[in-house]
Amino acid sequence: MERVNISTGAKWEDIVGYSRAVKIGNIIEVTGTVSTDGSGEIVGKNDVYIQTKFIVLKVEKVLEQLGAKLSDVIRTRIYTTDISLWEEIGKAHGEFFGEIKPCCTMIEVSALIDKDYLVEIEFSAVLSK
Repeated sequence: MERVNISTGAKWEDIVGYSRAVKIGNIIEVTGTVSTDGSGEIVGKNDVYIQTKFIVLKVEKVLEQLGAKLSDVIRTRIYTTDISLWEEIGKAHGEFFGEIKPCCTMIEVSALIDKDYLVEIEFSAVLSK
């Protein structure tokens, strides 16, 4: 099966050795994604709802590059530095996935790569044949 790697060009991809997304066959895995725009600025600083929405929209574009849609997402893994914000995270997540209902895990972690990131999300998708 052909492997397709999607890069955003972020300097960290080469330093750490990862891709934003990898597609093999009909399976797509998307790396943990934070709310950083194309110029490296954090979107929604101090606002977990805005960060969550921005992440899903950012990943939607990556999925589209691979011929997929949000409706192809079967799992999300949400990492947050403050689990007490779960309702705001869940509200934003639900605005995109309320009807799709992928499997979802939300975990509190002690820190993300930058103290201003409140949430990071991984996505798994399967393209219908």
